[in-house]
Formats: sequence, structure tokens, C-alpha cells
Amino acid sequence: MAYKETWSGKISRKLVKKQRIIDVAAGRQKADLVLKNATYVNVFSGQLETEDIAVAEGLIVGLGEYAGLQEVDMTGKVVCPGFIDAHIHLESSLVSPAEFVRAVVPHGTTTVITDPHEITNVMGTDGIDYMLEATEGLPVDVQFMIPSCVPASPLDESGANLDYRDVDSFFDHPRVLGLAEMMNYPGVVAGDSSTVSKIVASQAHHKKIDGHAPGLSGKELNAYISAGVYSDHECADMENAMEKLRRGQFIMIREGTAAKNLEALMPLLRSSQLASRCMFCTDDKHPSDLLEKGHIDYICRQAVAMGADPIVTVQAACLHAARYFLLNNRGAIALGYLADFAVVEDLKDFHVVSVYKKGKLVYEKGQVVPFSPPPVSPYLAEKVHDTFHLPRLTAEDFANHRPRGVIGMVPGQILTQDMGYAAEVDVGQDILKMAVVERHKNTGHIGICYLKGYGLTAGAVATSVSHDSHNIICVGANDGDMAFACNQIVKNHGGIVVVKDGQVVSELPLEIAGVMSSQPLTAVNEALERAKDAAYGLGVSRDIDPFMTLSFMGLPVIPTLRLTTRGVVDVLTQQFI
Repeated sequence: MAYKETWSGKISRKLVKKQRIIDVAAGRQKADLVLKNATYVNVFSGQLETEDIAVAEGLIVGLGEYAGLQEVDMTGKVVCPGFIDAHIHLESSLVSPAEFVRAVVPHGTTTVITDPHEITNVMGTDGIDYMLEATEGLPVDVQFMIPSCVPASPLDESGANLDYRDVDSFFDHPRVLGLAEMMNYPGVVAGDSSTVSKIVASQAHHKKIDGHAPGLSGKELNAYISAGVYSDHECADMENAMEKLRRGQFIMIREGTAAKNLEALMPLLRSSQLASRCMFCTDDKHPSDLLEKGHIDYICRQAVAMGADPIVTVQAACLHAARYFLLNNRGAIALGYLADFAVVEDLKDFHVVSVYKKGKLVYEKGQVVPFSPPPVSPYLAEKVHDTFHLPRLTAEDFANHRPRGVIGMVPGQILTQDMGYAAEVDVGQDILKMAVVERHKNTGHIGICYLKGYGLTAGAVATSVSHDSHNIICVGANDGDMAFACNQIVKNHGGIVVVKDGQVVSELPLEIAGVMSSQPLTAVNEALERAKDAAYGLGVSRDIDPFMTLSFMGLPVIPTLRLTTRGVVDVLTQQFI
């Protein structure tokens, strides 16, 4: 009986809301908010329309002439649907979810689809739970895709090893849209049961599966798509993008910090038919980029500057992602849709002047409307700050008693090459020692090799942002500084550190799972830039990002050689050398 009464109460409340929506739409009641004289982008007609936009109960309920309890004149501005990032790892911003939201709201972003891949590699399903709780009710809707590859490779050691049974229950969560980038495309193509079972589980819940298959082509691509992978954000050229598009995939045009594909894929946006299968994403967006360039508004600005039609650009920035992810009440300024608006000065520079989320002002005149981060359960709040489990390290732990492989960095890329073997550090020849220290389960595993192309001449650099397993990765000119740097990372519960002669030169603590900070984005960016300067001061090549570049040296899915906690991996053969 109690259940029926509760359900009846819900129906009654929804009925009252619906009746108010109808009354406002019919002009019998005043709207909560009316954007008067609004010139807005109609993503369905492909035109600019000018009329009042009426909002009630967080929805757009009227287009025409309306009166409201609150009225805001939009003369001289352009109202766009709130922008959507189709694929991002929030952790890449190095700040908490609430701080990330504070950073992107001023850029007109009202929805992001995140893959919590980084924190899940550290904490397993607790990481997913933490991110779900930490994003609840924020002024940007954070939707989720569940990580598909934890760890990224069976040769790696992360904080968890998840199969479909571990993640299946998450697909019932209202903010979970599907399975995140299926990086293990060789496993899909080979029909590996543990890999394909995750796709089957997602499809059983009628959810999407995103792709990650750089360069995949021919019958292998056919197998990948036939398995149920609906999109790809790893298209670096038009040939690969068109092959995937012709075979039915949606193309996520990525313009982030580490990877920038917009210019190469611009022909997609010059055809309205091709553009209808495209959406924008950033994948990874670092603090300086968010502060200096922006978010999806930056991609819009760049696309129009390269010749894209402004209306088509806005469609790619909101509508197409909404349709792909079946977010059927957003991505457009239309009746019954969420009142999510990015108000810009024009469709050239896309300078955002105000932002509304469900009809509530969340940004105006350079200020984000204050909000409080959502509460996180005590268990998760404690666990997320206790993710390092390893003993104190000494110089002897990094001692080398035999020749080791040399990983050669490729200028301007995160690809590497095999540079043979070395037996000791040779700063004059730019041969440095590199180590990856397992930090999740106290296994004691430390992989050691040499690195060429980094440029360090003294001291050591270490970080716990080490894709994808986020063990501690360290490069140094001597064993003592390497041990000191790693111990300092543990002391700070994660982060980045630059040391010399047993002293900290600069550091950035990342105390949330070793990958994020609770500090404001500006403070994190300032500390990060100071750390970069310190690394450059110790000789690191100014042609690279000292930490971003290092963070990819331990990812055993990018050719040719990578270092894991168990040693150097030949990525092409997936074997240790």
C-alpha cells in the first residue's frame, strides 16, 4: 500500500508540473523565464530565428511572444543550445569534478559525457562510484560511459581488473549511457570472449558502445563495427574517418590538449550530410588549455575560422551528440527540450556572455553562480585519498645490474622507437634511467629501462599521472633522486614532483586518487606551470611537455616500446623484451 501511495504521489507532482507547462505554453500563465527578442540557432531548420523563448519547470515551453516572471532582453546576442562534449576524461583536467565544472560553465558547456577510465584504473568500481557521487547535481550534466579496458593491457598492473560482471550493474544507472572507448580493438576483432562480453552486456541494456581504433581498416574494421561499436574519436585523417563513416560509425572530431584532429577532419564539416554524423569532443583537456583557450566553444571558434558553416558547427557542438547518446531532450532550442542555453556575442568568435542550465542562470559577466560540490560518502572520501600502497624506496631499488632496453622518444609524438640497450645513465648522450613503480597493491614490482630524448641533465622528475594504470613513473639522472622523487609522490598522496640533490625543486600534489587536486583550477595551473619551468631548468627539452610526455611512456598500447612495472613491452608483439 505504501508503494502505491508513493507512486501516486509522484504521479500527482508530475501532473501538476505538466499542467503548468501546458498553461505557460498556451499563454494562460507567465513563464518562469523569458529570453525576450532572442535570436537563436534552430538546429533543425538550419536557420537563425528571432522570437521569445519561454521557460517553465526547466524546459523550453514556448517560442513566439511570451511574458515571464523574469524577462531578459537578448537583443544583439545569439542563443545557442548548451554545448556538449561527447567524450572526455574529467580527470585529465587534474582538478575535482566540481572544479572542472567551474572551469567549463563559462564556455557554454552544459553536458559532458565522461569516461572515468583514469580513476577506475586506480580504484576499480569504487572510482566509478566516487565520480558518480562527486558529479551529482552539478550545473553541468555529467553523463557516464563505463570504462571498457581496466587495465588497458593484461601486461600492465592497475588497481583493478574489471570484467563484465563488475560493471554490469552500472548500466542501470540513469546517468550511464553505455560502454566507453573500446581500446582493445584487437580483442574485439579476434572475438576474445572477455572483451566481447562487455559489449554484449552493454547492448543487453540497450546502451551505446564507443570506439577507439586508430587506423583500423578493411575487414578488421568490419569485424569491430559488426561487434557493435558505434563511434570513433581516433580518426587522424580523412581517409580513415570516411571509411569508418561509410561503414556506419559516428565520428567524434577531437580537439583536445594531447590530440588535435579538427584541421585534418575539416572536410567533414564542409558537407552538411557528412557533418550530420559528427560531433565534437576533447578527450583530454589540461588546465592551461581550459584557462587560455576554452572548451567546446574553442572548437566552434576554430572550425568557423577554418571555413565551417556556423550553423553546422553548432549542430556538431550539441545536437549530434545528443542524438547519438539518445539524450532526446537536449541539444536543441525546441519545445519540451531542457532550457540549456549558451548565449554568445556572435557565431564567429563564440564569446560566451551568459549560460543557463534548465532555465537557471549559472554564468554571467565573468562570474559562475556559486554552487557547492555534492557530498561524497565517507567511505569513498577516505578511500580516494588513500591509494598508495608501497614501502619507502631507496636508491638501491633503482640500481641496475644488467643492460636494459632504451626507449627512444619521437619528436612531436607520443610514439617511441627501439634504441637498443644501455647499461648506465649517460647525460651527455641524453640516456636517462626511467622506472615505473607499482603503487596499488604493494607488489614490489619496479620496471627499469633507459630513456632517450627527454633531455634531463640533473635530478629527477616523477608523476603518478601515468596512463592508464597510474603507477608512479620516474625519470632521473641518478638513483638517489629517483627514490626521493617517488617517496615525495607517496607523501603527497599523488601528483608531480621535480627534485635535485634530495630536495624538492617544485611539486603539484594530486591527492584525489593520485590524479586530481581539490584546489581551484587556477591554483593547479600555476603550480603545474612552475613545475614545468623547474623541469626545463633541469634540462628537459622545451619541445615536450615534461609531464604529459612522461605520463604516456608507461602505456603499453602505443607503439613501439613502453615501460610497465614488469619491464619493457614491445607493443606490437605484446611481449616483454
